[in-house]
Amino acid sequence: MQNESIYITALSSISPLGISLKEIWENYKCPDHFLQQKSYGDLTAWGSALAEDAQQKIEELKNSDSKYKNLDPSVLYAIYASRDAIGQAGWKDDDFGVNIGSSRGATGLFEKYHSEFIQNGEATTLSSPTTTLGNISSWVAHDLQTRGPEISHSITCSTALHSLLNGVAWLKSGMANKFLVGGSEAPLTPFTIAQMKALKVYSRFVANDPSGYPCRALDLDKKQNTMVLGEAASMACLEKDNIQNALARIEGLGYATEILEHNISISSDAVCFQRSMKMALGGIDPKEVDVVVLHAPGTIKGDLSEVTAIKKIFGKDMPALTTNKWKLGHSFGASGMLSLELAVLMLQHQEFIGVPYVTYEAMPKQINKVMVNAVGFGGNAVSVLLGKI
Repeated sequence: MQNESIYITALSSISPLGISLKEIWENYKCPDHFLQQKSYGDLTAWGSALAEDAQQKIEELKNSDSKYKNLDPSVLYAIYASRDAIGQAGWKDDDFGVNIGSSRGATGLFEKYHSEFIQNGEATTLSSPTTTLGNISSWVAHDLQTRGPEISHSITCSTALHSLLNGVAWLKSGMANKFLVGGSEAPLTPFTIAQMKALKVYSRFVANDPSGYPCRALDLDKKQNTMVLGEAASMACLEKDNIQNALARIEGLGYATEILEHNISISSDAVCFQRSMKMALGGIDPKEVDVVVLHAPGTIKGDLSEVTAIKKIFGKDMPALTTNKWKLGHSFGASGMLSLELAVLMLQHQEFIGVPYVTYEAMPKQINKVMVNAVGFGGNAVSVLLGKI
């Protein structure tokens, strides 16, 4: 990266772990997971939904403006987290950019409107404007009354970290001074869960299983896939050369796409991750990285290939490895920013949050640099290296 430093000056999320960084950190420190088995249409499946108090906040937001009553949960989650993020950052003016992405977008509304179309033979008036890809960023920009650029995109499960890449690029170009970036996802719908089940990647955990965890992300000895979906929105405020309120410094960025054999494959040694991590490191000695927050979706091949890639990059100087999907599920396009949030919290509190069923030979005594990984269908990996302030 160039000499200009980019800092994260605020973080906000709404997820099964809560709505404040204090609450989220306390929930990370306990070994409990936040996954529940519920009915989704005719399906019974594990999922990770917002807590009751968070759902109440979203309901209040929805009812606060007549225009918001027809918005998808993914949009409402994004508005809520974005308001909190810029409040934390102390952004008083409206001169900042917005880049918020989603893997699936308005899943709930898509399914609702399509069902009505099948029944009635015609589409509802609002079925198009409330389900467009640009819906999330445009409504956030409207709500915050920003004058900066507003960008939406979908790059599957690495979407949120691609938002961060975009934000950094805008800041480095001099075309913006501040950028709000993140991802939002509300995938706990019957069709979305059925899609994951059709791929044979979804958790088949039974409630009395002695393993105790429906999602076994980063368990390299598991015999079956254990992905579980979760809902969330997570945002970060990026600023140039503003160290006063900074939570962490972005020290390196990497990205890569690999040629795939089929739509959802990833190579056994995750070439895309090797390339993205190497790029993020730049000239930094791998020994300096204390922790890697893995994408680790809880699938056999996905988890193992990422760990293999990390071993190839770091060799005998392996950092401590962790992930959060065993605890709050896989929120698709928002997941990378939730992983980044965990990374920043570990840097701030100087405490490593491991996976309870993983055996660690040693815990890092200090946490000065953390790498965060994300990848999605299409082999599009992103790695972000964060440094302690």
